[in-house]
Amino acid sequence: MDTLLVKGQIVRFALVGAVNTGTYYVIYRLLCLWLPYLAGHILATLLSMIGSFFMNVRFTYRTSPSWQKFLLFPLTNATNLVLTTAGVYALVSVLGMDPRIAPLVAAIGAVPVTFLVARRILVPAERA
Repeated sequence: MDTLLVKGQIVRFALVGAVNTGTYYVIYRLLCLWLPYLAGHILATLLSMIGSFFMNVRFTYRTSPSWQKFLLFPLTNATNLVLTTAGVYALVSVLGMDPRIAPLVAAIGAVPVTFLVARRILVPAERA
């Protein structure tokens, strides 16, 4: 495995993650005007998943999209969704954190695991 390649992927993954988090957060805040915070969180995550797929395929890992990757990509977001949902719940319901901020804090812990799962799905085995 080329260390420089992986470092570049990590930097690009972080940039895509920042853009995707911003997109998610705007959607989340809008949905929370009409929905409870957990429903808003889950729906915002699902809606931002499609953009995340294309940004990661093209920019982060520089590979071609395919239906197989698209269909497997939700596994990366499922990982993220489970980790961040548990985090949001704990931060809001257990620790009393503001539900407007909790998703951003919960996302920090999910990033390393999500990177590894996304790389496994989106990068062909011969390039990994």
